[in-house]
Amino acid sequence: MASLRFFYSVEMSSPCLLCPCPLSSSSPRCHLLNRTNKRVDSFRSFRTLRVTCSSSSTFTGGQTQQSSFNDAEMKLIDALIGIQGRGKSASPKQLNDVESAVKVLEGLEGIPNPAESELIEGRWQLMFTTRPGTASPIQRTFTGVDVFTVFQDVYLKTTNDPRVSNIVKFSDFIGELKVEAVASIKDPKRVLFRFDRAAFALKFLPFKVPYPVPFRLLGDEAKGWLDTTYLSPSGNLRISRGNKGTTFVLQKETVPRQKLLATISQDKGVAEAIDEFLASNTNSKEDDYELLEGNWQMIWSSQMYTDSWLENAANGLMGRQIIEKDGRIKFEVNIIPAFRFSMKGKFLKSGGSTYELKMDDAAIIGGPFGYPIELTNNIKLQVLYTDEKMRISRGFDNIVFVHIREM
Repeated sequence: MASLRFFYSVEMSSPCLLCPCPLSSSSPRCHLLNRTNKRVDSFRSFRTLRVTCSSSSTFTGGQTQQSSFNDAEMKLIDALIGIQGRGKSASPKQLNDVESAVKVLEGLEGIPNPAESELIEGRWQLMFTTRPGTASPIQRTFTGVDVFTVFQDVYLKTTNDPRVSNIVKFSDFIGELKVEAVASIKDPKRVLFRFDRAAFALKFLPFKVPYPVPFRLLGDEAKGWLDTTYLSPSGNLRISRGNKGTTFVLQKETVPRQKLLATISQDKGVAEAIDEFLASNTNSKEDDYELLEGNWQMIWSSQMYTDSWLENAANGLMGRQIIEKDGRIKFEVNIIPAFRFSMKGKFLKSGGSTYELKMDDAAIIGGPFGYPIELTNNIKLQVLYTDEKMRISRGFDNIVFVHIREM
């Protein structure tokens, strides 16, 4: 078989561096140095993969960060990692993992009489929602967009005007949509609500813009109920099920990894957020992180500046990294349907968290056929942070990567 010849070799040295709207229903040891602003527009689509932001606060080989979430709650939070659109684009396996974790929590003893507890009051951030066919167009439109933040305000017993409000925050600069409902407690778990007003509060306007829905004319369609099936003892995690058959997972407190993934989803200030995250997650064994086995999907990199997709793929700037046993590693990029780029190699630990990668077996795969490419690439990879679900590393040309592990 004729091979496509393309020689490309890189030798690198790496310095010591150190997210419901049930509307009807600092631095890493040092700083992240040498960042540039170069970008190539044609590759922006590879730079950031939108992800729902949920996570645990523990990590492999390091110190465990204090968290108000228990192990069963962490199981649910971890199950949400990598789910896009708060459940909109979840795979069957992801949905099954979330459903299993939800059922476990619902079977445990949370706060009794949650609807009557003061812990249910306050602002909750929507992290996940199932999407039955009866979900409203508003819910389908806004909750599935990761760049928007969705909240639910619950105030029942601490006010003379009990309300449940759903807020879609577009950004700090644009504003938000707030849909409010009159609420009442029916029993220890169920809250009744009736939507009665809604408006856009836009930063560039001195007045609110009414949301064009005639709630008074909707009758029973503007009414509903929400059961809280689990409220954590800390008051930071809530599972609710609505009258339309929808399940919601909401949090008051988000752990550091969730905050970082939310920033990546919005693609603003990510480098600074990584600095902050790494500074708050120090390793008890200085710089001693393992390169864990598994399929690791890249969701963000600090830069992409080459015009050649082949060079990007060869440098691990696209697609996924597959870490195998016995020091084997593979870069894999889907090019077009049924065709992918694959580059295999080996890695050897050369320091506490530093690895030497030698990639020398590249091909374009189409179905059962492979078209070899003569390509050699030597890269130093430094793992800045890793746990069972997320990895931050520094590789080719000092570029910082964030990967999530496909479970």
